[in-house]
Amino acid sequence: MSNSASKQTTEFLSAQHKLVIGGAEVGSASGESFETYDPAFGKVLASVQHAKQADVDAAVASAQAAQLVWQKMAPSERAALLMRFADLIERDTAWISEVESLDSGKPKLHIAAVDIPLAVGALRYNAGWCTKLAGETIPVSAPDMHVYTRREPVGVVAAIVPWNFPLCQACFKIAPALAAGCTVILKPAEQTPLSALILGKLALEAGIPPGVLNVLTGEGATTGQALVEHPGVAKISFTGSEEVGKHIARSASKTLKHVSLELGGKNPNIIFADCDVDAAASVAAGAIFFYSGQVCSAGSRLMVDAAVYDRVVDRVVSEAKQLKLGHGLNADTTMGPLISEDQLARVNGFVELSRKGGIEVAIGGARGKGDLASGSFYEPTVLCGADDNASVVKEEIFGPVLTIQKFNSLDDLVPRANNSNFGLAAGIWTRDMAKAHAAATAIQAGTVWINTYNQFDAAVGWGGFKQSGYGKDNGREGLDKYLQTKTVWVNYAQ
Repeated sequence: MSNSASKQTTEFLSAQHKLVIGGAEVGSASGESFETYDPAFGKVLASVQHAKQADVDAAVASAQAAQLVWQKMAPSERAALLMRFADLIERDTAWISEVESLDSGKPKLHIAAVDIPLAVGALRYNAGWCTKLAGETIPVSAPDMHVYTRREPVGVVAAIVPWNFPLCQACFKIAPALAAGCTVILKPAEQTPLSALILGKLALEAGIPPGVLNVLTGEGATTGQALVEHPGVAKISFTGSEEVGKHIARSASKTLKHVSLELGGKNPNIIFADCDVDAAASVAAGAIFFYSGQVCSAGSRLMVDAAVYDRVVDRVVSEAKQLKLGHGLNADTTMGPLISEDQLARVNGFVELSRKGGIEVAIGGARGKGDLASGSFYEPTVLCGADDNASVVKEEIFGPVLTIQKFNSLDDLVPRANNSNFGLAAGIWTRDMAKAHAAATAIQAGTVWINTYNQFDAAVGWGGFKQSGYGKDNGREGLDKYLQTKTVWVNYAQ
C-alpha cells in the first residue's frame, strides 16, 4: 500500500462506523453491531452497526423528506452533484480499492482497474440523463384537448446489493435512481459493508443533500426484510441470489412495490472449432477464475466443439496453473479467497459430489495449501466429462469451478446451452458471423458476447432472462425503472 493510502485505510478501519441517515452518522437504535472480516485469513476488520426496524423507519422518513427537495432541484444541479460524487470516488481510488480488497478478498489492483471505473462510469453516464428526462405531447381524438406526459421518480428506493461487487453494484443502482429524482436507502451485504459507508460519506462531501442517500448496514433477514416490507419504500432494486430474489418478490407484492431483480447465472461459453482457439480458451479461463468465480456472469459452462476439445482443455488447465492465489493486497495475487468458509464449503461440496460421480478433476478441487490453508482459498478447478444433468452443470456454484463439455454441431449445442433455469449471459467464439448471429439469436440470455467475454459499459443494459431475474441495470433501461409516467389532460376550450 502507498503511505498515504495506507494511512487513510488504517484511519477508516479504526473509526467508529455508524449508519448514515439524513446526512448524519448515527448508531443503531438497538445499539447492536456486527463484525466484518478479511476473508483471506478471517481477521476482524471493523465493527459496524446493525440496523433494525426503528432505523429503517428513520431512514425512510429521511428519504421521503429529502425526496421533495431532490425532485424539485434543477436537473442541471443534480447532474453536477452526481459528477462531483464520481470525481470524489475516482480521487480516492487508491484507498477505496484497499478497503474493498480487505473486505471482499478481491485483488486490489483488479478493483482499481475494474470495479471503481465501473462505479464512476455509472455515475457520470446517468448524470447526463438528469437534463434529458422528457415527456411527450400526445395527439388525441377529443377536440380542444392538450395531452402530455411527465416522467416522474417512483419515490424512495431500497437498493440491496451483493458481496461480490459491493461498490460498483451500489453505484449501478444509486446513479440512475438519483438521476431520476428518487432518493435511496442503500443496504450492502453484511459480508461487505465498508464501501457502502464510504459512499455515504462521499455523497455528503459532494454536496448531495442530506437524506438523498442513506446507508443501513445489517443482515438481509432483518434490515433487508424491513426495507422490503416498509410501506414507505416505493421500489426494491436487488442483486443477489435466485432464492433471495424470489423471497423479495413475494414479500414486496404485499405492498405492490416496484421490483427489479438481477439474479444468478449458469452461463454457457461456447467455443467453435473455427475461432482462434488458444485466444478463446485463454479468455474462457479468465471468464471463470476472475474474482474466484464469484461473478454472476462467470462463464462456468465451457462448451467446446469436439474437434478442438482436448486442445481447449489443455490450454485452460495451463492458464489455471499460472494463477497466483494470495491476499488481495499482494501485488502478484491474481486470484483471491472466497468470501467465507461457508462459501468454500459450498464450492467444495459440488466438487466432491462430482468426483464421487466419476467426473474427472483435471486440476484443482481442493482448498489452498500451505500458508493459504488457514484462509478461504480454493484452487482453480476444471471438471471434465460431466453430463448435462449433473448438479455441477445445472446449479450456480459461485466459485472457481469450470465444467468443460463437448458438442458436435449447432443443432446439438443450442438446446443443451438453453437447458438451464438461468438466462443471464453467454459467450460465442467463431469466425463465422452467420453462425455467431444464429447462435446469439437462439440462445436464451440477456447478454451474448461474440469473440469476447465480460464486457460492460454504463450505456448498455445488464440483466437476464428466465430465473436470472427481470429489469435491467445500466443503460436507458436501467434509468427507466426508477421513473413512472403521469398523463395530464388539459381542456383549453374552457
